Amino acid sequence: MKKLILLLLTLFTIPSFAQKQINKQNGLWLGYFNQTRLTDKWGIWLDVHARRTDFLDRWAAQLIRPGITYYANDHLRFTAGYVYARSFPAVGLHTVRPENRLWQQVLWTSRQKRLHTQQWIRLEQRFNRKIANDQLLDGSNFNFRFRYLLNLMVPLNRDFIEPKTLFFAFNDEIHINAGKQITYNMFDQNRLFVGLGYQFTKELNLQVGYMNQFQQLPSGNHFNSNNVQRVFVFHNLDIRAKK
Repeated sequence: MKKLILLLLTLFTIPSFAQKQINKQNGLWLGYFNQTRLTDKWGIWLDVHARRTDFLDRWAAQLIRPGITYYANDHLRFTAGYVYARSFPAVGLHTVRPENRLWQQVLWTSRQKRLHTQQWIRLEQRFNRKIANDQLLDGSNFNFRFRYLLNLMVPLNRDFIEPKTLFFAFNDEIHINAGKQITYNMFDQNRLFVGLGYQFTKELNLQVGYMNQFQQLPSGNHFNSNNVQRVFVFHNLDIRAKK
């Protein structure tokens, strides 16, 4: 797995930075993640996002993602769900693009002394409304997207992440496009995050830090390099009936 990640980063990320047409932006991403375990085998997933570009100047995207989770065990789970997203246009344009998306994911975790890890592989089927001349058209463009996330959390004042723990957070997620309508941007984007987190209770933590989002646009020779301040809240509940 480590060799695969290194190969993907080498093939897509490094060559992309060699391109000349890179647009640099600043942003603020707010997110809320909830995983609620209902029974030993079943639970629900929900994450909601609000993203601004040029910090608070204008909207970049809004997104809601519910799902149903099957727990194979405490460290392995499978989720499938739906996404509704709105992508806002560049300066001077007015049409907001809606997107409907299906998604499936396998997520696994490990908990060791001084290191917690989380990884997922996600597959998305994306239906983006067609736009021409700043107007929505009938029909949608379709493509698949594959995502791999590696998340590392290192407790700083305790051996394990538990209530009242300060921790260092690092994660990297690579996105790969696929489908007949993908011509020039098989590499979609890479998101690299470093920051600090605080575990308030067993169920709730806050993570704040810096993220670089490096994205290849459909033209193939234009890229966005977004410097993002990211504030995410993670809320994990277990409401299984007591035995």
